[in-house]
Amino acid sequence: MIRPMDRRRFALGAAGAAVGATLTSLNLAVQAQTRPASPNAAAPQRPLVMGMTLEPPGLDPTTGAASAIAEVVLYNLLEPLTKVAQDGSAQPLLATRWQVSADQRSWTFTLRPGVRFHNGEAFDAAAVKFSFERAAAEGSLNKDRRVFSNITDIRTPDPLTVVLALRLPEPDLPALLAQATAVIVEPKSAAGNAQTPIGTGPYRLAQWQRGASLTLTAWPGFRDAAAIRIPRVQFRFIGEPAAQVAALLAGDVDAFPRVAAARAMTQFKAQPQRFQVITASSRAKTILAINHQRAPLGDVRVRRAIAMALDRQAIIQASADGYGVPIGSYVTPDAPGYVDCTAINAYQPAAARALLQDAKAVGLALTLKLPPVPYARQGGELIAAQLNAIGLKIRIEQIEWAQWLSSVYGNKAYDLTLIAHVEPYDFGNFARPGYYWGYQNPAFNALYERMQASADPATRQALFAEAQRLVAQEAVAGFLYQPQWITVARAGLRGLWTRTPLFANDLSALSWA
Repeated sequence: MIRPMDRRRFALGAAGAAVGATLTSLNLAVQAQTRPASPNAAAPQRPLVMGMTLEPPGLDPTTGAASAIAEVVLYNLLEPLTKVAQDGSAQPLLATRWQVSADQRSWTFTLRPGVRFHNGEAFDAAAVKFSFERAAAEGSLNKDRRVFSNITDIRTPDPLTVVLALRLPEPDLPALLAQATAVIVEPKSAAGNAQTPIGTGPYRLAQWQRGASLTLTAWPGFRDAAAIRIPRVQFRFIGEPAAQVAALLAGDVDAFPRVAAARAMTQFKAQPQRFQVITASSRAKTILAINHQRAPLGDVRVRRAIAMALDRQAIIQASADGYGVPIGSYVTPDAPGYVDCTAINAYQPAAARALLQDAKAVGLALTLKLPPVPYARQGGELIAAQLNAIGLKIRIEQIEWAQWLSSVYGNKAYDLTLIAHVEPYDFGNFARPGYYWGYQNPAFNALYERMQASADPATRQALFAEAQRLVAQEAVAGFLYQPQWITVARAGLRGLWTRTPLFANDLSALSWA
């Protein structure tokens, strides 16, 4: 769901040893900028070290909302039926092929034979049925429960065939089933996946040093074990951007996808013999989320005033060092069906002040809760200033990620928050009852239901365009920008994604040149 990147706190952990390791990296980085690269610099004699900004709170993506979970487990430990390619298309994984009926309400998946879970249990149609029914069950914590609750019946005519009957047609089902929330779990071990995930993937959990790192080792029992080129991978949690840069320059980290290194790009690009730099588009949406259940934020005039106070270009510069594309609704420019809504509620401070006066909301005091991410901490300061300039009184409250998940996302205890939603297929959250935005609009729900009920591509496209415009006109949130993610890695590492359709680190594709 959400992608956090911490700029001001060391996510290496609260322990003194972790801070010491960061300081060592900072010192080594000074030396690293002048020393020559060693002949074997491309393939260090240790585990491959991947940098991550935040540590996942657990390792079960079917019960946790943090995108950091998928960054570790998706395609590595836990696998879905399908896999998202860099172009966003769905490719076979645990399913080798699929067929769909003309009305898109019946999908038949043929499963890969001979697959086993890490604990030796067989992967089969019964495991798929269990996983999907678990995700759809009342009380399920799966953030994509709506995908699975759309399944009205699951038939398993034989161990390698699964037939899904849907209430509403879903042309994107193979892609939806490629996400972390759709991983297939082993029934007897599923309850323990948050600590010890049991999947069918090429890696197993070897060690988790809370607050510092998490290590995976290649699983010898994997169906294609000979194809795995990296036998051991360590995810190292480094939250402070300066420490991220230092660890890369010192050679302590081999690759850092989605690194907060925009201000250090010149250093890396100047050393092509040591580093490769990849700038990738994303399907993420950075927004100023608004709690509609807090009066008077349910008043569309107040929300439009907030939206019109936001100078997107200035926010992109402050929040993402210029690495972003403005958006006017909840869809990114490279997504299928995108409609440009940036002219709706565009930056007009004078009009914003007039709307506040009309709503009798001048002087309204609001709290802006900022999670520990660089885009939030940097962009939040500017957003508060822009909102204050139209007559609001914004108080910034900086909170930790666990607090954000529990108080903002879980308990809706906030007025405003700045956050990036990273899933490519989450537009339906506007129709999701009880979602943390608190947006409740029967007109949108009816429109979205009509779109989902149609199997005609042209009709769906027209209704999707109408839905994008509606959430923009309603100013459901302050729609800000599509982030452009930066990856910095050793020059000899191959197989890194050059596009980011969703948040994952596919370790099976990596190798040293």
